[in-house]
Amino acid sequence: MLSNLIGLIGLLLIITGALIFAINTILTTFSASLIFTGLLLILVYLYINFPKIRDVLLNRSAKYGANMAIMILIFISVIALIAVISTRYKRRLDLTATKRYTLSAQTVKILKSLKKEIEAIAFYRADERTRQAMEDILLEYSYYSPNFKYQFVDPDRKPTVAAKYGVSSYRTTLLISGKRQETVGMESEERITNGIIKVTRDSVKTVYFVTGHGENDIADFQKGGYKAAKEAIEKENYEIRNLLLLNVEDIPQDASVVIISGASKDFISSELEKLKRYINRGGKLFIMIDPGRAHNLIPFLSEYGFKIGDDVIIDKQSQVYGANYLTPVVTEYDDKHPLTKEFNFATLFPIARSVDMNKDLSKGAYPIIRTGSYSWAETDKKTLEAGKAEYQEGKDKKGPITIGSVTAVEAAKANESGKKIYARIVVFGNSGFANNTHLNLLGNKDLFLNTVSWLAEEEDLISIRSKDSEATPVVLTATQGRLIFWLPVVVLPTFVLAAGLVIYSRRRFRK
Repeated sequence: MLSNLIGLIGLLLIITGALIFAINTILTTFSASLIFTGLLLILVYLYINFPKIRDVLLNRSAKYGANMAIMILIFISVIALIAVISTRYKRRLDLTATKRYTLSAQTVKILKSLKKEIEAIAFYRADERTRQAMEDILLEYSYYSPNFKYQFVDPDRKPTVAAKYGVSSYRTTLLISGKRQETVGMESEERITNGIIKVTRDSVKTVYFVTGHGENDIADFQKGGYKAAKEAIEKENYEIRNLLLLNVEDIPQDASVVIISGASKDFISSELEKLKRYINRGGKLFIMIDPGRAHNLIPFLSEYGFKIGDDVIIDKQSQVYGANYLTPVVTEYDDKHPLTKEFNFATLFPIARSVDMNKDLSKGAYPIIRTGSYSWAETDKKTLEAGKAEYQEGKDKKGPITIGSVTAVEAAKANESGKKIYARIVVFGNSGFANNTHLNLLGNKDLFLNTVSWLAEEEDLISIRSKDSEATPVVLTATQGRLIFWLPVVVLPTFVLAAGLVIYSRRRFRK
């Protein structure tokens, strides 16, 4: 009787200690003491009852039971081994249509090129509902770089750690690299990747938007504005500034990229001279020129090999994408140039003109963006205004039509080490593709940001960015809805009930 009581108390102590550990997720001294004491009492119980236990184990039924126990133990061991292997070499299969749970190509590219160590400290409560989502993301990041490490801290249990880093709210993740630190909120791949860029870049490059000629306004949040484009560039860790050429003697030395977007008025000669000096010192220029606008930029750009047509591109195939024929859809890109060689998304350009270039690899001259074979460059503006545009043999140029080109220009002076410096110029025949209305359509945003990154000589940022989390509702017809209701709710239960009644009736009939 006493020995049974000892065994029961030992078992209860082990269960209590295990429950405390499971709830707290930390093996405290108290829970460890309970488990250890329980094990000692179990050993005492086994010692006292050893003769009885031996007799039970030696009988025939016990042998069969032992064999069964061994088989069960082997099965459990195999399952445990599979679990350990799957945990150590974990890979997830993403079956979502937009690959929502797969890291973007840009993130993978950045992680694989990491040269500095980064530690992510995620401040989440142990019972935080969104903790698992963040852990899944950070685990995925750690797969692609040994320099990326992460840990979770519960601010309630370790308030001193939270105070050390100045964290006062839950669901906060810090990215730390050396002495640099960036705070990331929420479970977002885009924010984490942008945070990595910020803590690993030695300096912040500046992008200037030229103003004073009717260009797209980076502060305008209306349909035709460029506020969304500005914010997208800033997320890539660039500083954005306006540049009024009339107010400066020269383009600032810190100008990593200068953008002229949709200028509607001519540039005066002194402004063009400043742009030329900027190119001669190895500057990076991104010009988006719409049909019928900024006429004196055309001869300026022709000096660098750009052939800008006085036309409007018509694309009857664009209706497949829900666009009108004045919005050419581009799916053909140069597969050799670093800006577009890995780009495989469709882009659309509302009301665009041709911007061609004779391909010359030795000069870095590439026509990189082309419309489809169903397009043409329309030169008859009266026909366009009447809405009766038709391809005219010998007058219009048949597609594919080049809509964007790039070139490299050797700078007047080499750098301090004697290495040649090359300016980079990109010209697109449309600026509307990056406005607030069209930036987030198809691959427009990636193409725009990749162009800025290539000009800024940050090729590791040229890629496809993370996906936006969107609701993906399942739309059913009335018939499909009724089918989904009747099959699981009525038909299947009825089938199971009928099968049970048949079996019951047959057994009763046999008796």
